[in-house]
Amino acid sequence: MDGVVRVIPNHILQLHTTRSWDFLGFSQDNVGAQLEGDVVIGLLDTGIWPEHESFNSQQLGAPPSKWKGTCQGANFTCNNKIIGGRYYNSENWYFDNDFKSPRDSEGHGTHTSSTAAGDRVLGASYYGLAKGTARGGVPGARIAMYKVCWSFGCSTADILAGFDDAIADGVDIISVSLGSIFILPYDEDPIAIGSFHAMKYGILTSNSAGNDGPVPYTVSNYAPWTLTVAASTIDRKFVARAVLGNGQVLTGLSINSFELHARPYPLIWGGDAANYSAGASPDISRYCLTGYMNSYKVEGKIVYCETLWDGTGILEANGVGTIMADDETTDFAFNYPLPATQISASDGEIVLDYIRSTEYPTATILFGETWTDYMAPYVVSFSSRGPNPITPDILKPDLTAPGVDILAAWSPVAPPSIDGDDPRSVDFNIISGTSMSCPHASGAAAYVKAAHPDWSPAAIKSALMTTATVMDSSRHEDLEFAYGSGQINPADAINPGLVYDTNETDYINFLCKQGYNSTTVRLITGDNSSVCTSTVIGRAWDLNYPSFSLAVEDGKPINGVFTRTVTNVGYANSTYNLGWYSPSEFSIDVEPGVLSFSSVGEKLSYTVTVSGGAISQQKIMSGAIIWTDTYQQYQVRSPVVVYNVLPGFTYQPPEFQKKPTFQGPSMYKKNGILGRN
Repeated sequence: MDGVVRVIPNHILQLHTTRSWDFLGFSQDNVGAQLEGDVVIGLLDTGIWPEHESFNSQQLGAPPSKWKGTCQGANFTCNNKIIGGRYYNSENWYFDNDFKSPRDSEGHGTHTSSTAAGDRVLGASYYGLAKGTARGGVPGARIAMYKVCWSFGCSTADILAGFDDAIADGVDIISVSLGSIFILPYDEDPIAIGSFHAMKYGILTSNSAGNDGPVPYTVSNYAPWTLTVAASTIDRKFVARAVLGNGQVLTGLSINSFELHARPYPLIWGGDAANYSAGASPDISRYCLTGYMNSYKVEGKIVYCETLWDGTGILEANGVGTIMADDETTDFAFNYPLPATQISASDGEIVLDYIRSTEYPTATILFGETWTDYMAPYVVSFSSRGPNPITPDILKPDLTAPGVDILAAWSPVAPPSIDGDDPRSVDFNIISGTSMSCPHASGAAAYVKAAHPDWSPAAIKSALMTTATVMDSSRHEDLEFAYGSGQINPADAINPGLVYDTNETDYINFLCKQGYNSTTVRLITGDNSSVCTSTVIGRAWDLNYPSFSLAVEDGKPINGVFTRTVTNVGYANSTYNLGWYSPSEFSIDVEPGVLSFSSVGEKLSYTVTVSGGAISQQKIMSGAIIWTDTYQQYQVRSPVVVYNVLPGFTYQPPEFQKKPTFQGPSMYKKNGILGRN
């Protein structure tokens, strides 16, 4: 067919908020670059609720003249904030709650949109929790929604169509908080393909890293031309206290929006409330799983459960609330459809001892509280980890951003808790996921784009990475595989001093060295003129990337030579001096050690040699290269990581990558964990 580059299976992807911006040092005083209103953020997501207060700014003028987008669908109206809305459903699957328009019935897309570019809304809260002013990173920017995700997920064909329209419409940044549950080669990954096309037209794509951590090699959206964002905490966490009848107070994680007014209720262990008629036993009902609880025993009581669950088992048995004991999830909170809190397993033993030793045990659950988390930021456990499963020589994720317990706008028809049947309606919700960290990075990228409209996607990405705040390595055993270059610092990113720029030709050369040929490269570029001039397999050390990754086969010495070129975007006459550090296991040598520029836009190159003795079974080690100008105005930092891989795995050409066999569409997921996929 004319114009068809390739036909690929129609996989289904999964989808992977406001103290957060202040925590990043990006206060309202920082917001408002002069050209912010000309920047359009396109989101591929579940849609948006256009009437929400976060999207009804009266201060914005008409859309920029470059804009070619439109609004589709009945009962959906754009304005000067939401200037575009399209929807796609190639599967023609619709659930009862789905709107056949860009309108959001899931909440996810409304949440991510407002995080990136929502207007300021005073007095925003989730049932009084986290009350304050909600806003996006760039409140003056425009939003275009490309609804590619539905109740069942997000299909490949719709994602590719959304990318194509976003590019043609004239967006400046694309935000994609979703990813595949499979490791896909670049030529079969719709996000890698779509974002490559966007890059060709000067558009940076910001992606969520996924929610499958802390397992290694789980990071998704690993193409080097995209910005891959991990999720980390802010200095606020949500707790709810359980008070036992004997006066003991136990603190647990929960976004508890229910008020019991400290009234005590009968307390029962889930194991004593088995629904034998449903085939349950105490060994099953102790976990309070849905459908296995005896309503005759649960009704009117608070139930102690020995695992983390969504509360629906207690709710359908007419229970009042639940105290859950679980040590697996300790660094973020859920919101539930009934009074609930999640305590530690050791505190759970206290509850069980109290129940067994008391004739009439009682308890209550107090309304939720916000506490200061003095340990923040740290990468949350669910955030997917590196190494890069396709190209070990490219460090992923690229950086981290707030993605834990984020307050942002919500669709009023979407359930506000992890119970999909929760009938309550809210305007704001608190949820977690790399879906939440991605729009933080998208907003930061839009801020840089507003300040530097002529910068390439690679330059914007470089600015965000080299100015990132260094994370505390002592709290992350997986180091940069958790957080990449560090936590985004939007205020500094508009003045990075130097940038690592990369263009389409560079990425094509990279793909050719990774084992792709002219035919398979064209499947990614969409351009039949793309050619591999050499088919020699090689390492990715010469791709002009803002970080350095050296994968070493077991038993081999540490030895890698990298070439990099930096572009001066700081002062015209400036000199940068080298600084570096590394662990004792390897050394870093850089030539030259001084870079002297005489004009803005000038490019200079340097070579990095990383060397050391033979290593085996070595987990990640890291150092850094830091270029500092004479006046101490700029510090341009790039992490250097070294780690072991199995023999033969220093690169994975396409023919060796695992390709799943699908029975019907596979699930691409939204990377938000309101319901913890």
